[in-house]
Amino acid sequence: MNTRLVGLIALAIAAAPAAFAQAEGYQPPRAADGKPDLQGFWVNTSLTSLERSGQFKELVIPAEQAAKLEAGRLAANIRADAPTDPTTGAPKAGQDVGGYNNAYVDAGAHYATIKGEKRSSWIVDPPNGKLPYTPAGRKAFDEGLHFVRNTFDGPESRPMAERCLVGFGSTGGPPMINVMYNNTYQFVQTPDNVVINVEMNHDARIIPLKDASMDVYQWLGRSKGKWEGDTLVVETTNFHPGESLRTFFSASYLLSPDATVLEKFTRVSDTEMLYEFTVNDPKLFTQPWRAEMMFNKSPQPAYEYACHEGNHALPGILAGARLNDKLGLVNYAEESE
Repeated sequence: MNTRLVGLIALAIAAAPAAFAQAEGYQPPRAADGKPDLQGFWVNTSLTSLERSGQFKELVIPAEQAAKLEAGRLAANIRADAPTDPTTGAPKAGQDVGGYNNAYVDAGAHYATIKGEKRSSWIVDPPNGKLPYTPAGRKAFDEGLHFVRNTFDGPESRPMAERCLVGFGSTGGPPMINVMYNNTYQFVQTPDNVVINVEMNHDARIIPLKDASMDVYQWLGRSKGKWEGDTLVVETTNFHPGESLRTFFSASYLLSPDATVLEKFTRVSDTEMLYEFTVNDPKLFTQPWRAEMMFNKSPQPAYEYACHEGNHALPGILAGARLNDKLGLVNYAEESE
């Protein structure tokens, strides 16, 4: 490993997000109405994922193991940022050229630090860090995933994210999950509402703080919020049935329209906001599952994410499916299973 690479790794490790350490007596900045000021830009970029991967046995990653893994990821990011070798030539016919280069990907190089611990998963309960599907829930998820991967009858059968209606991988939530890029959120609040503008697919969650009718089905569910001390507590239900399968790229789970998601937002320092959420959906899960995530203050704003799949790519996707029909070919996802 060259000296420059070692130096960059050391610098990045030193600049990793600070540990959860709410100073005793910490007081968050206040909005005009005296409530904690959550406004501004926040990111949940992290190597930590919703569920615990097989490489980790526990919720907490030992410091030495975390440092080694993070250094490896950082080195890979640096290599991926290197200019393309002009002598390699164009990809050969049939070769996978990849959908994204490193300029688009922003998965970070660090695992989340929460309560002074490096975390292997957002899920803290169940203790195994896995989604507690019932057999029927797992079956519904598998069938829904198969439908998404293999149904090209018309635009209505394609995933909501592919149609540019909601973000990929439950970025808009709730709960709001990090994905491989575009993990910036803008919080705006008034005495009557909190709005969370989500970079990934420009979703805007409007959370009323006054009495609000919950008898409405919305793409991101129907939310209502209240302040409990210095914590914003948000309850969401009535998820639109068409948005229930939240799988695309990194986040993979299913919610029924009657699921309830309880979220808590608490500023714990000038640069950190603890995000806790509990999902209760007896139709699909054996128990409520609970998770903890850290949002970090972003020095950069959220740039417009202009999603064009819905009006540019869908004709090509469906035309390809019609050609496969004409040639008597099965869809790629079915063929590869």
